[in-house]
Amino acid sequence: MKRSQKVDSRPSGPRIKDMPQWKALFDTATAARKKAHAPYSNFHVGVALECTDGSIIGGINVENASYGLTVCAERNAMARAVYEGKTVIAAAIVTDAKWVTPPCGMCRQVLAEFCPPTLPIHSRTLAGEEAKYTLGELLPHAFSGEWLKTTKPVAKKTTK
Repeated sequence: MKRSQKVDSRPSGPRIKDMPQWKALFDTATAARKKAHAPYSNFHVGVALECTDGSIIGGINVENASYGLTVCAERNAMARAVYEGKTVIAAAIVTDAKWVTPPCGMCRQVLAEFCPPTLPIHSRTLAGEEAKYTLGELLPHAFSGEWLKTTKPVAKKTTK
């Protein structure tokens, strides 16, 4: 091999896009929100997850008269991504609330099971107000499989 040739040592497979497709994500989440089943709370949520292959997976909240059986939009979409073997790189959320709404704690924990703390999450109202987070900002000390090991995780030492 000549010296001038560069070797690409990155793993082969789907390439992660440089920037999430925010317009397409919000368009998908907005359309999904209209299909949400929320007859009890009237809190309609649509979400769109972008995957490493460029595909977008939509999700909606589905309420149940037995409130504990309600499933949030983020968890519905994440379950589909897992089923399809996809890796999520961005999330967009649209609600009909008067203020920007981040994912609930349960959804944050489910996202943390499959996504890195750097996952960008943007939430928007129908009026266009938007907030931008990372998963790590929303859930800085996520519970993970590390805590389920038979030995206690070693805490990182701090320097003085």
